Formats: sequence, structure tokens, C-alpha cells
Amino acid sequence: MACEYTSLELCAGAGGQALGLHQAGFKHKLLIEIDKPACRTLEFNNAKHKLGWERILEGCVEDFAEYEAHEYKGVDLVAGGVPCPPFSKAGKQLGKDDERDLFPAALKIIGKTNPKAVMLENVSGLLDPKFDEYRAGIDQSLSGMGYETFWKLHNASDYGVPQLRPRVILVALKPEYAKFFSWPKEIITPPTVGEALYDLMAVNGWEGAKSWKEKANKIAPTLVGGSKKHGGPDLGPTRARKAWQELHVNGCIVGNEPPDKGFTGYKDKEEYRGMPLITVRMAARIQGFPDWWEFYGKKTPAYRQVGNAFPPPVAEHIGRSLLDALQAAKFKKVA
Repeated sequence: MACEYTSLELCAGAGGQALGLHQAGFKHKLLIEIDKPACRTLEFNNAKHKLGWERILEGCVEDFAEYEAHEYKGVDLVAGGVPCPPFSKAGKQLGKDDERDLFPAALKIIGKTNPKAVMLENVSGLLDPKFDEYRAGIDQSLSGMGYETFWKLHNASDYGVPQLRPRVILVALKPEYAKFFSWPKEIITPPTVGEALYDLMAVNGWEGAKSWKEKANKIAPTLVGGSKKHGGPDLGPTRARKAWQELHVNGCIVGNEPPDKGFTGYKDKEEYRGMPLITVRMAARIQGFPDWWEFYGKKTPAYRQVGNAFPPPVAEHIGRSLLDALQAAKFKKVA
């Protein structure tokens, strides 16, 4: 069946949310992303897998809001993941005073495109009491445009993703669709890190892979992608690395290849003896990406794309709930 509902994606990154919404059934008219390697990732996968995404724009969301957004008036869904640093507990949580806050630009785009539905994601810090007034302002703006809003904290692990990754989702719908909306209810038990990565760890003949699988018996901590200014090809700050160490993973650096036959550890890291590194492909699987999704660039920019992504399975399930609401309203009109 041909796709009936179109979407516009802001701050698309490496395509986690875009892929999930595509799998839910939305047809992307446009994806906007400012990071060059991430844009190449989107372009490559779109072409190779014939996804049919109409346009990938390497550019600034604020410029798009000012000069081009009106051209997409009537798109069914505006989605995206606006930058997290203004609300992240790992930073100063400056909110509206942070120059990276793109919620105002997103609201301007929503106003100019007038979609049936909106889906925006961010870090859990956005639900902190200090941002109550900020969220109320967003609600007020959307209400003035004729939307009803829904906020909820979601854990990626509830959608089968082997990672503890809490994310706040804002859904906004026009009233005729809002009355049919409900959040996904099914909880999918995720695999452990060992279960999720065993085949990749064993692919080069590492004899310790089976034993490692039994030790890596929990889901992963939140992957941290960092930024161009902060963070390199590692699994995060000290606290995150310690959590990885409990899963018998060396989080000090991202690996180039899975462990080889005879692997026993790294000479300069005795405390990580017998603990393998996570490769970009392994991190992508922990993030919920399918193995066929490829990431452009060398290890550092590729891992940064993975670590900053939104898990596709979460986007897919919420996307299906949005489609259910849109279709229910349509069928009611027909009846």
C-alpha cells in the first residue's frame, strides 16, 4: 500500500528517528541536518537502500525556519530531536539562555507548515522542575496553533533496545487526531549486551566470546556520543566507563575490529584484562540500528553519530501510535 502520510525531520543526525518513522510508515519529504558526516550517512543509506526520502538538506534549522519552511505547508508530521545540551544534566542546563536551544526554531517551522502531528525528542533533564515554565511555554505556543500536547519519559529498553536510554518525547496533535492518540503500551524485553553482541564478538574466532556473553548479562548504560568540542571515540566519562567495566567491556576507547583469536586483553590496561572493546557496529546495534545501516566517516565521527542517535525502535513504535491516530480520524470522517 502506498504511503499516505508525509513527514519533515529536523536535526536528523544519523537517521535513527527518521529510520524508525520510515519503518512505521511515514514518507520523508525532507530531512535537515547540519553535520556533514551525518548528512553523508543519510544520503548513502537513502540511495543504497532505495528508501525514497525526497530531500536531505545539509544546513541550519534556524535558516530553514526563516526562509524555506513555508514551502512544506501541509506536511503531515514534523519530527526531530532538537539539541540536548541546553537541558542535559551533564551540562549547565541553561535552557532558553543556551544558544543551542532550537525549540523556538522548531515552533516557527510548525507554525509555517501546520502539520497534523508533531513529535520532538530530548533528554530526560527537560522534565526537571527547573524547566516547568519552559515546557509550559511550549505547550502555550502549540495550543495557540491549535494543538493538544502529550509529554512522556520513555526508556529505550522498553522497546527492546539493549540500553538504558531515557528520552522525553513531546507529541502534539490537532484535536481531531488527539482524541485517538495513546502511547505504545507493549513492553518488549531487551536482550542483554552479551546476547545482543555475541555473534559480533565471536566473528574473528575469539575463544572467550561465550564466557564474555555470560558476564555481559545486563543492558548497556546510555551511549554518549559527545560533540566536536567534547568527547572522542570512547564510551563516555568515568561513571559510564565503570558501568561498562561491570559488563566486562573496556570503555576507554572504541575498537576498530572485534577481538581476534587468542585475545586476552590490553597490556597497558591490566584492570581491563580479558575485556573487549565495543566497535562502531556493536554500538549501533546497542542503539537499535539494523546491521545494514552504515555510518559515514572514520571511527570518531561515525561513533559520534551512533552515540547521539535516537533509537529507531522507539521512533517506530511511537510513529505507529501517531499513524493509528491519523488513520482513526480519517476513517471516522469516511464513516
